[in-house]
Amino acid sequence: MAAIPIPLAATTSVGDINLPQIKRELLTSIHQCSQRSLQQSVKWCAELCHSLAGVKPSAAPTPSDDTEDFLLEFDKYTLGKSYLDVKEYDRAAFFVKDCTSHKAYFIYAYAKYLAGEKQRYDELAGQMGPIEYKATKNETLKSLRIELCKKYNAGQLDSFCLYLYGVVLKKLELKKESMRVLAESIQRNPLYWGAWIELSSMVSSKEVLNSLTLPDHWMKQLFLSHIYLELQLNEESLKRYRALSEAGFGQSTYIMSQIAVAHHNLRDFESALKLFDNLQKIDPYRLENMDTYSNLLYVREMKAELAYLAHHVCEVDKYRVETCCVIGNYYSLRSQHEKAVLYFQRALKLNPHYLSAWTLMGHEFMEMKNSSAAIQAYRQAIEVNPRDFRAWYGLGQTYEILRMPFYCIYYYKQAQQLRPNDSRMLVALAESYENLEKIEEAKKCYWKAYSVGDVEGTAVLRLAKLLKQKIEDEEKAAYFYNKFLEQAESFGTAGSDEQCQAYMFLGRYYLKRQLYDQASIYAQKCSEYNEVREEGKEILREIEAQRKGATGGDNLNGSIVQGQNAALQDKQTPLGNRLSPMNLMFTP
Repeated sequence: MAAIPIPLAATTSVGDINLPQIKRELLTSIHQCSQRSLQQSVKWCAELCHSLAGVKPSAAPTPSDDTEDFLLEFDKYTLGKSYLDVKEYDRAAFFVKDCTSHKAYFIYAYAKYLAGEKQRYDELAGQMGPIEYKATKNETLKSLRIELCKKYNAGQLDSFCLYLYGVVLKKLELKKESMRVLAESIQRNPLYWGAWIELSSMVSSKEVLNSLTLPDHWMKQLFLSHIYLELQLNEESLKRYRALSEAGFGQSTYIMSQIAVAHHNLRDFESALKLFDNLQKIDPYRLENMDTYSNLLYVREMKAELAYLAHHVCEVDKYRVETCCVIGNYYSLRSQHEKAVLYFQRALKLNPHYLSAWTLMGHEFMEMKNSSAAIQAYRQAIEVNPRDFRAWYGLGQTYEILRMPFYCIYYYKQAQQLRPNDSRMLVALAESYENLEKIEEAKKCYWKAYSVGDVEGTAVLRLAKLLKQKIEDEEKAAYFYNKFLEQAESFGTAGSDEQCQAYMFLGRYYLKRQLYDQASIYAQKCSEYNEVREEGKEILREIEAQRKGATGGDNLNGSIVQGQNAALQDKQTPLGNRLSPMNLMFTP
């Protein structure tokens, strides 16, 4: 993709950001987007500009792109734009269809595009039963593509028309051509955030990102921060957003919300909750990302806070997709899954592209044991965004319930590739391999899940069981059972049923090797659990018998007590300190 040499008077790094110049450029972008009815971009720029309230814009004049043709067509342009603003799309296109100036032509092409999308959404809203996202098509896309292609080849498209051409190509699933045209639009006008966002939705990996030729502009820093968050490179995204915040955008509600989402993705729920709480105080009527906030409250089972949030967002705007998702989560937490599905479907009637609603609706169908509907919802989520690891993981779970292990392995692999350091994906994949008796693959997945940070504390336990039952390697199994017990202490999950089995295995393991002090500790631990109490007593009797045989019975009871006390003072020295890790570890 060849770069277009365009002079850019912009900074090259976060550290060199020129805030007065940025504010002037934001004001310029607000003016340009307002002239073309690009209201979402106007709002985004205005919010970013407001975060620089204490910064005076540089005095450089705002360039005007008003041409003589535009001035001659000004009346038609004004009429067409007014109809576009009130969503009378066909009417807007009709009155500017013969205009040739860039601004008026953009109004015409944009109105035609939106008219087709509106018709498509209306057909979706009228569907009975499950929503089929791909069941309807925007019939104007092909004719609009032909028209824009002719103007593109003739060099008659400005940066905004190039953006629209790229969107049309994307809708027609011409990904490579769309990325090339959108990159060209950004090169000509790096201030238009909408083009950056459309381009980001087609970047599937860091390699694809590195292949793009992008202008060295301060907007690129925001784009990279956003795309790293989309690619689940959360640490890198968080680092960049924090740098932007320190460079002068600390009051930006957009950046605050993105930082909160990054903490949510990293499962740092406490920090994410604090950031969302603070965001609500600063901007109490903000609805963007409130669905993510409701997900946090749902996971933490904070019913009162979620109920308050649902009531609040409903008062702000009951017909927003975020509101429907928040209310859906509220009903889901109350186990009213039918009502939750109803609200997620309402969100999709408002916006069939809304990813969260598809994924959350799939979860609800799973709770209702409606596997076919769950599969359909998850597949629609993947159609909207193939990078949604939750949908891939949900499909894996669904096929696991249906006992179709080869299918669930495929979907779990897709989820794991999107979240390579998420132990939950690796554990799910390992369990599927284990069910298919692919022991080596299962062992590697369990080990990697433990290595990257076992967030649920299950990988090391399952690895220990696998080594004990399928591989019959007691030495390694004992090592990982010991690691499991250490994790249980650190996670605060002491007293689980799995622990009693670990104590029993380790008691037997040490008894077999005549390490009576350690065996006594774990046998005594067994006495705390009804399930293995008798086994623990049996181990203690065997210890007594073996010691009696070794010492001839002299002062047997005293030696047992002494051995137990010494072992307790040792505080259950981890097995890894007694056995060489080099003999236990293996390379997965």
